Amino acid sequence: MSAQVRELPVPEGLDGERIDAALARLTGLSRSKVAALIDAGQVWIDGQVPAKSARVVHGSMLRVDIPGEGAAAAAPSADQGLRGGDGSDAPGVHAEVLYLDDDLIAIDKPVGMAAHPSPGWSGPTVTAWLASQGYDVAEVGAAEREGIVHRLDVGTSGVMVVARTPVAYAGLKEQFRERSVEKIYHAVVQGHPDPSSGTIDAPIDRHPSADYRFAVVTGGKPSVTHYDTLEAFRYASLLQIHLETGRTHQIRVHMSAIRHPCAGDTAYGADPTLAARLGLSRQWLHAVRLEVTHPRTMRRLDFSSPYPADLQHALDLLRDWTNG
Repeated sequence: MSAQVRELPVPEGLDGERIDAALARLTGLSRSKVAALIDAGQVWIDGQVPAKSARVVHGSMLRVDIPGEGAAAAAPSADQGLRGGDGSDAPGVHAEVLYLDDDLIAIDKPVGMAAHPSPGWSGPTVTAWLASQGYDVAEVGAAEREGIVHRLDVGTSGVMVVARTPVAYAGLKEQFRERSVEKIYHAVVQGHPDPSSGTIDAPIDRHPSADYRFAVVTGGKPSVTHYDTLEAFRYASLLQIHLETGRTHQIRVHMSAIRHPCAGDTAYGADPTLAARLGLSRQWLHAVRLEVTHPRTMRRLDFSSPYPADLQHALDLLRDWTNG
């Protein structure tokens, strides 16, 4: 059967990942299938055949020749979201509904799913998944972001809330602006922050020389992160993090700035050797809890999400190494 040729720009959320892991997420193929394609010389990065251990860089162009039998597994375009050519949900990437009423929906967003379509991202999105499941959202805001009141990175999993009515959209956006929303994350970071609990108050803006990243920059937007150490391991620490502000990549940038990057976050200085030992192909960062006020009933709602399998596995390894 003839091969399907796909050309895919590397999105921001996959910067620094191994080529096999990145292509698996972008195409829907298994990592073993992607590895076989690399071995067969059917994958290129900017026109060059890579090694399986190569890391992708945001903005690079990936090309993959997928044999005919694998074409059906390829990821849909951004406007198709999680739906395949036959209208069925694409396998392997599904959100879980945590709460639903006429005004809002709370979901447990998996890794590899963006909040909404954006330039350079052709993979699954929250907005497309909601549409594929028949959930209406507020027709407010930019067309590709309707209902979206906050975002999680592609490589960050956990709780998100989406507005289904204009009243909910306005109310939730106001809560995020007024910082009355409780946003709690857990992160495994390299080393042991000193002090073990503290506040990072440092302005964030785009990185001066790498436009796909962000950095602590003089004159940047005010950014405040509070953290507490929950567990200390031999090589890393599990932190509970409360965001006072919500800048793009805020936790990743702030932890990197104090020289304790999130484990697995090679784009922000994490040790790739430790990431490999932990089996991480993304940053160890999870939105465990989100508390908002219902914009119509004024009742306080508290949503939570357990660690996904890849993060739990890495955490179990750290505990074994420490206690063994």
